[in-house]
Amino acid sequence: MGQLDKVKEILNTLRVAMSIMFGLLVVLVGALLKRYDIHTLDTVFWLGVVIAMLIIFIIVAIIKKIAKKTNEIGDL
Repeated sequence: MGQLDKVKEILNTLRVAMSIMFGLLVVLVGALLKRYDIHTLDTVFWLGVVIAMLIIFIIVAIIKKIAKKTNEIGDL
């Protein structure tokens, strides 16, 4: 497998991971909004908020890696 194919495969994997993270974020935010609407601001709600922030940071890290790999393809 050539270097270009390796980079493309990593790029595709990162895109799939980003899509999964966005899906998780949407589901989690939906559940948090439901809990907020029924005024259930308990430990589970705040844990969900922390996890949502963590997912956002993971998405940002994946986007940075995608940008890096895209530039790497341009160099090859």
